[in-house]
Amino acid sequence: MKSGFVTLIGRPNVGKSTLINSIVGKKVAITSNKPQTTRNIIQGIYNDSETQIVFVDTPGIHKPSHKLGKTLNKQAYYSINDVDIILFLVDGSEELGGGDKYILETLKNVKKPVILIINKIDKLTKEEVLLKINEYKDLYEFKEIIPLSALKNKNTDTVVKVLKNYLTDNIKYYGEDTYTNKNLTFTVAEIVREKVFNLTEEEVPHSLTCITENIKKTKDHYVINVAIIVDRDSLKKIVIGKQGSKIKEVGIKARKELEELLGTKVYLDLFVKTIPKWRDREKYLQEFGYNDFLE
Repeated sequence: MKSGFVTLIGRPNVGKSTLINSIVGKKVAITSNKPQTTRNIIQGIYNDSETQIVFVDTPGIHKPSHKLGKTLNKQAYYSINDVDIILFLVDGSEELGGGDKYILETLKNVKKPVILIINKIDKLTKEEVLLKINEYKDLYEFKEIIPLSALKNKNTDTVVKVLKNYLTDNIKYYGEDTYTNKNLTFTVAEIVREKVFNLTEEEVPHSLTCITENIKKTKDHYVINVAIIVDRDSLKKIVIGKQGSKIKEVGIKARKELEELLGTKVYLDLFVKTIPKWRDREKYLQEFGYNDFLE
């Protein structure tokens, strides 16, 4: 048995959560085309007959504009120091930017194996992939460079094969049937948040979070209440939609996924609540589960 902890770092929206979901084979982290979808350190656990790899999904490293953003960056940097191997993800379809260079500078102080993952190669030709590899290989002494498409599940199995060469532990940290460290309360809120993200415009997701208020299990169904928190009333109107159309659509999609997850009928009650400037108020950051990295 070989095992170890592997973190994924990179700018927002480069595909970290999608890659973890693809490797683990289960939906561990929510995904969206909106930046900063991941807001917590989420562990996805890969198991096979000889290996256990604990993947740590982190918030995208970015220039923060509020206390929540600073906390998310701390979470991402903290994970670098607490794992065995680092996967640095970049979006191969985009130009090398200041955000990538900033992360590379940080990695120069790290004495752990760093593997470069060039994601979204489904958008590139073979020649463009080779050019991208050449562009990055001179910037840092990567142990390996793996081009792949997490979305298309192309070459993702190579990640596991390569990681096995760098695993040093021989301890089984989780049971074979465990695929994440997050509980149902967290997962429910994240599923609802994902649906809101994917059904609303760019401005809404950054100002929004979801909190599971109550989960009640009966003999043949679950009753679940989730609060959708926004920071101003104008966004509340957008999330609710005309005559409640938007929140109804969110509820239908979230309930369908929850029923598949739980294997039984779900009664899902959603409501939207405005809390002005919650992202800059320590009381609410603590209440909503971002307290580990507050100053």
